[in-house]
Amino acid sequence: MPKDYSRSDRVAQQMQRELSELIRTIKDPRMGSLVTITDVEVTRDLSHAKIFYTLMSGEDEETWKTLNRSAGFLRNELGRRIKLFKMPDLHFHYDHSIEKGMSLDKLIDQAMQTTGPAEGDEQQ
Repeated sequence: MPKDYSRSDRVAQQMQRELSELIRTIKDPRMGSLVTITDVEVTRDLSHAKIFYTLMSGEDEETWKTLNRSAGFLRNELGRRIKLFKMPDLHFHYDHSIEKGMSLDKLIDQAMQTTGPAEGDEQQ
C-alpha cells in the first residue's frame, strides 16, 4: 500500500515553513518587497528542491537573482534547522499561477457581464 504522504512531501512542507521565516531575515535592498513562498517541490531522492515564490509587486528579475545568490546561505541555514543527511540544492522559480488566476477571473467577469445572468439564476 503506497503512502499518501511521502517523505519528500513532508520535507517540502517543512522547507516551505523554514524558508518563509529565513527569507524575511535577508537584508538586501535588491530583494523585492514581501516575498511569499507559495510551494516547494522536492525530488524523491531529496537532491533538488524547486522553490516557488511570488511578490506583491509582480515578477522582478533582481529578486530572482538575489534569491539565487542567497541559495547557499539559505541551504546552510536550512541544514541547521532541518536534520537531513543531505540538504537539497535550492532552485528558485517565480510562481505565475496567481497572476494567471487573476486574469482568468477577469475574463470570467467580462464574459458574465456581456451575457448577463443565466435563466435559472434570476430571482423571483
